Amino acid sequence: MELTPRWIQDLQRLLPIRSQFVVSGNIRDSFLTPMRGTDTLTLAPLLRCLWSSLSAMGYRCLLVYDPIEGIRPYPNEPAIVELATRLFDLKLQNGVMPASLETLTDTMKAVAFQREARCALVIDFASRLTRQADHLDGTEHRFFLAAQRLSLMANPIVPRSSEATGSAPTTAPTTAPAASLATSPANIQALFNPVLWLVNRSQDLPSWLTLDSARVASTVIGQPDYSTRQEAARCLAPMFAGFNAATAPQRDKFAATFTDHTDGLTLSAMSDIAQLADRQGIALADVDDAVQCFKVGATDNPWKKSYLRQKIASGQTAIESRVRGQERAVTKTIDILMRSVMGLTGAQARGRGSRPRGVLFFAGPTGVGKTELAKALTHLVFGDENAYIRFDMSEFAEEHAGARLLGAPPGYVGYDAGGELTNAVRAKPFSVILFDEIEKAHPRILDKFLQILEDGRLTDGRGDTTYFSEAIIVFTSNLGIYVEDEQGRRVQNVHATDAQEVVEERVRQSIQDYFKFRLSRPEILNRLGDNIVVFGFITPQIGGQIMDGMLANIVARVHEEHKVDLVIPDAIRAQLRTECTKDLSNGGRGVGNRLESAFINPLSRALFRFALEGRKQITVTAIEDAANGVTTVNLQ
Repeated sequence: MELTPRWIQDLQRLLPIRSQFVVSGNIRDSFLTPMRGTDTLTLAPLLRCLWSSLSAMGYRCLLVYDPIEGIRPYPNEPAIVELATRLFDLKLQNGVMPASLETLTDTMKAVAFQREARCALVIDFASRLTRQADHLDGTEHRFFLAAQRLSLMANPIVPRSSEATGSAPTTAPTTAPAASLATSPANIQALFNPVLWLVNRSQDLPSWLTLDSARVASTVIGQPDYSTRQEAARCLAPMFAGFNAATAPQRDKFAATFTDHTDGLTLSAMSDIAQLADRQGIALADVDDAVQCFKVGATDNPWKKSYLRQKIASGQTAIESRVRGQERAVTKTIDILMRSVMGLTGAQARGRGSRPRGVLFFAGPTGVGKTELAKALTHLVFGDENAYIRFDMSEFAEEHAGARLLGAPPGYVGYDAGGELTNAVRAKPFSVILFDEIEKAHPRILDKFLQILEDGRLTDGRGDTTYFSEAIIVFTSNLGIYVEDEQGRRVQNVHATDAQEVVEERVRQSIQDYFKFRLSRPEILNRLGDNIVVFGFITPQIGGQIMDGMLANIVARVHEEHKVDLVIPDAIRAQLRTECTKDLSNGGRGVGNRLESAFINPLSRALFRFALEGRKQITVTAIEDAANGVTTVNLQ
């Protein structure tokens, strides 16, 4: 299997016909490189990988320039430093010779026309040679013009046989025009002394440098492919605990798991993961945990805690005490949590991937507990219902509002600030993310969720990747409760008197019609799968239970604020229950609104005028409606 990096292969292939190379892309990564004198591969930075290849081809000297330090020989070995100093008259200070663009121009010429030994020049951080590649000052323009002219004037070297073996030549090698290479003897290589420009993007150099010279080649270093990552995993395996005792099949399984979980990551990132595992003693079999810790930037995974299983085991009762009358929704939520804790999310797929721990789509009438269930879920897992990340999607009704989620595109004002969503998830990777009233968002913004639901990651305007693999995603929606009739009027699609099966069928059908036909995005619906949970209407019985819970909250608040026990007799409770549950069209929220008008407001007036000093208990004796429509509460 050929594991030589692709850009090295391109360099070896093009050195006979190209004098300069613009190398861009993933230049700060590590690369598979043979260890000196062996066939064993290791991970090495670009310069070391480049020198390994060049030295094997008979190159004896490599100069490296960067705008801060200047010019230095590479590698820093006595024989090479001595040769470079003699050939190029280097005035080294602590191993480096300060150099301006004018000095660099002279060095480029000396390298390109050097006949005593094959050599190369690397211009590192070439993206920072100018402030703007399309607005050069006089010095910068002369420099790049000289580089372009040099690329056309240089000729490849036809070495003596002594040079091919790496020994010192007895006579200077001859040169041959590039056009005559085909007539050279088969055992003689004619190669340029190249100049290599290392840039972040090819646009960082003047476009005419590469467009107007046939001798300048552009090479883009991409992300490592599967086979490269697999070999890197084998190289890094000894850093994981238990490697020496592992069998061959166990090591093979480790390599496959490490490779699968690092799709989209660089080899440098894989090396960082291995170092993280080495410091924390992560075992060979737990490599997926090491990868996840690296991706989300946290080493403590709450999904692995034993106490979480105990909390979830008793969680249904705790959640149902807060979300009344939605047993099916609560059961579905608990199932998602259990699946997440057991690591079976997406288990039907071949690989685990990086999908979120769980995805829930809560649909149903307003005020039935959709948002409350998300809060209860957050409290169960993280101990604080305010730990969830909430986005009101009505704020994202315009297409341009999508920049708030991910950050502005590169080049626009504020792009370097990142997005609200990506920044929040990086800060709290283990979280519940609530997208409230998702149908109110612009359809283009909904496209962003495809990548979250499928790959579990997003890249913001700064180019930083955020991973959602440890989060639970919750969408809420009122879709299907109201629909448009043939005249375009908004009519109610389901009613409180409908059976739960009828409500669920109609709401599900409306959701399907919305994504398939109105938005023409069935792929979003497909990503949601069977995670759509339809909430039912609040019944009078459940409405009474909700009101009783609210009254308990009121009693607790009065005691907290005034250190007085508020007693509400059963007759008063029954009166309030009748008043607050006579209209349940707005669900539990409507019950709360009515209770505020019928009891909390008049209670506040009564407490304001009542002498509380020295009292430990007060009792509500009556709630009366005056002729002017003002409700009063009598206390004693």
